[in-house]
Amino acid sequence: MSLVGFRKSQTSRLRTRWLAVTTALAAVAAVALIYGCSPDSATLPVTSGGQPPGFFPVEPITQQGGAIAAVYPIVFYIAVAVFILVEGLLLWIVFRYRRRPAQAAELPPQTHGHNLLEVLWTAIPALIVTGLFIGTVNTLAHVENLPEDEPEVVVDVTGFQWQWRFDYPNEDPPLSFLGSGTQGPTMVVPVDERIRIRLHAQDVIHSFYVPQFLYKKDVIPGRVNEFEVVVETPGIYSGQCAEFCGLGHADMFFSVEAVSRADYEAWVTEQQTAEPTPEPPPDGHTIEVTAVDVFTFDPPALTAPADTPIIFEFHNADAPAVPHDVSIEAANPDGTDWIGLPPAQGGEDAVYVAPALPAGSYEFYCSIHPTTMRGTLSVGP
Repeated sequence: MSLVGFRKSQTSRLRTRWLAVTTALAAVAAVALIYGCSPDSATLPVTSGGQPPGFFPVEPITQQGGAIAAVYPIVFYIAVAVFILVEGLLLWIVFRYRRRPAQAAELPPQTHGHNLLEVLWTAIPALIVTGLFIGTVNTLAHVENLPEDEPEVVVDVTGFQWQWRFDYPNEDPPLSFLGSGTQGPTMVVPVDERIRIRLHAQDVIHSFYVPQFLYKKDVIPGRVNEFEVVVETPGIYSGQCAEFCGLGHADMFFSVEAVSRADYEAWVTEQQTAEPTPEPPPDGHTIEVTAVDVFTFDPPALTAPADTPIIFEFHNADAPAVPHDVSIEAANPDGTDWIGLPPAQGGEDAVYVAPALPAGSYEFYCSIHPTTMRGTLSVGP
């Protein structure tokens, strides 16, 4: 090799070494940055029994989540040990075997292979991966296990663009709750009991996710996915759709409220006996409006006189089982949104009576599809 070629080779090796050093330092800095930028409890809203995310999962509230949480630290610490070992060896090699100015301009002794090292760095990762595989499969079998006998509490969860419906078929009479607005419906369940959740999709793929469950299950059209949980900690926990399902995906929220068996039975009784007292329709201004699909009101612009109750004669012309309603932003006296209840299923009609409004411009929308179904309401003097 010529002296010029040797110097070029040395320069290339030095660049490679410094690139390795830079990569290692960047990796360490990235880990520190991620840790430093993790949200804390002062900035991230959490539900009861929850905690902000970090390097470890949130505190589980179910027996199944506890089994998953027991596996995670093992995987995490093995990954950290491998990272420290690899990066440490990389830095040691870079600095220990770098060429110093006093050294002669010649190649050092070249080593080609080391049988013992090659066996070790093949066998050790294989053993680690095998152990993690066995632990993961055993945990998954425990979490996914469905006993043949059906528990007393069964909840049929139906996801659709862009809300949820919770049905309790084992109650007599059955209960059903449909989400409206960005808060969505609430699933009430007793603690320390098996709860079987059966997932149904009405249109596209959704995903049922409660962070404190440490578990997520896809909601797939044409297939019923089901799983069981035993909630051990009472509280209210937020859930959401975790699979992008269209424009209103960000509004698909729901809640899970875990209560004692006595409180659950009282809640069931209250829901079964609750019958709204019908009110005579007041005199007011009548508006006919139609929901065409999940994007369109007909007409999209409405007018009404000021200081007069507004009676919406609403027709849902969408496909069957696709609910809609009419709501008005900031129409209640306290400044909150007025929501027309209950929603009308596809092909059904409903009559909603909105409060009298002062003159001004308002937006009306479907509380089940608030992102896509919107229009303007002009209230005149």
